Amino acid sequence: MVRGRVLNGMRPTSKLHLGNYLGSVVNMVKLQEEYECFYTIVDWHALTTGYEDTAQLQENILDIALDWLSAGVDPEKCVVFVQSHVKEHAELHLLLSMFTPLGWLERVPTYKEQLRELKDRNIHTYGFLGYPLLMAADILAYKADTVPVGEDQLPHLELSREVVRRFNHLFQPVFPEPQAKLTRVPMLPGIDGRKMSKSYGNHIPMSAGPNTIREKVQLMVTDPARVKKTDPGHPEVCTVAAFYKVFLPEGVDEVFAQCRAGSIGCVACKEQLMDLIIERMAPIYKRRSELEKEPDTIRDILKKGAERAREVAATTLDEVRRAMNV
Repeated sequence: MVRGRVLNGMRPTSKLHLGNYLGSVVNMVKLQEEYECFYTIVDWHALTTGYEDTAQLQENILDIALDWLSAGVDPEKCVVFVQSHVKEHAELHLLLSMFTPLGWLERVPTYKEQLRELKDRNIHTYGFLGYPLLMAADILAYKADTVPVGEDQLPHLELSREVVRRFNHLFQPVFPEPQAKLTRVPMLPGIDGRKMSKSYGNHIPMSAGPNTIREKVQLMVTDPARVKKTDPGHPEVCTVAAFYKVFLPEGVDEVFAQCRAGSIGCVACKEQLMDLIIERMAPIYKRRSELEKEPDTIRDILKKGAERAREVAATTLDEVRRAMNV
C-alpha cells in the first residue's frame, strides 16, 4: 500500500509549550507510523514577524529539534530538517509568486487579524503578506497530499489548493491538491485563562522540569467566585479544570463533582494536577536532558534530513521549471 505524504512545519520563535505538544507534536509522532512525513523547522517563516531580532533564532531551531526528538519524533521514520537548508523552498516560492493574485494573499483572514494584534511591530512587508504562499511552497516542494492543520489554518491550506489549481491549469498538472487532516484536541489555555502563547508569557514550556511545572500551575487562575475551600466551585470557568480534561480525561467527572460540591479545595486540586503533568512529561524531560548533551548529534540529524529533503524538492523543481519553461 502506498503511503500518503505529510508536510508539517513549525516556526522557531522560542521553545515549544504544552499547547504545541498536545496540539501538534503528539500528532506528529503518530503520523510518522502511518505516512511518509517531512517535518520542517520553518525559520524563514519566523522572520515574517521577527526579522528585526534574530539573535535567538539558531538557539530556537535547536530547541524545537530537541523538543520533537525528545517527544518521539524519529529521524529513522521521517525526514526532519530546517527549511532554509533546502533552498528549493525559496525558488518555488518565487515562481509561485509570479502568477498568484495579490488579492488572494490580502483576503487570508489571519493577515488583517495579525496586523491588528501585532500593531506594535512593523510587519507591513511583503514577507508577512506572502507567508501563506511560502507555506504553499513548503507543501508543494514535496507534493504533500496531507497537511495536519487546526481549523484556524484552513484558509492557508485553501490558498495552497488554489495555487495548485492555477498552476496545473496554466502550465502542466504537476501538483496534487493537498488535503487537510484536522487535528482536534481540547483547548489548553494559558495559566491566566487566555490562549496559551509565548507572547503572553502564560505558557508552560514543553521542556519544563518538575519545579517549573509546579510554579506555573500554582499561578493558574481558578474560579474567582470561590473564596473558601467549602464554597461550591464552577469548573467551566476554571483554568485548572481545562487542564484536567487533557491530563485526566477518564477521571475528570469525579474531580469536577468534588469541585462543585466544595469537597476539594483549589490548592489540593492544583497539587494533584501538578503531579499529573509531571508524570506525563517525565519521560520527555528525561530524554531531552540527555539529548541536550549532544548538540552535534542534533545538528547531524538536521543535516542528513536536509539532504533527504533536498533530493525530493529538487526533483519537484525540475518538473516545475520544465512546465514553466524557465
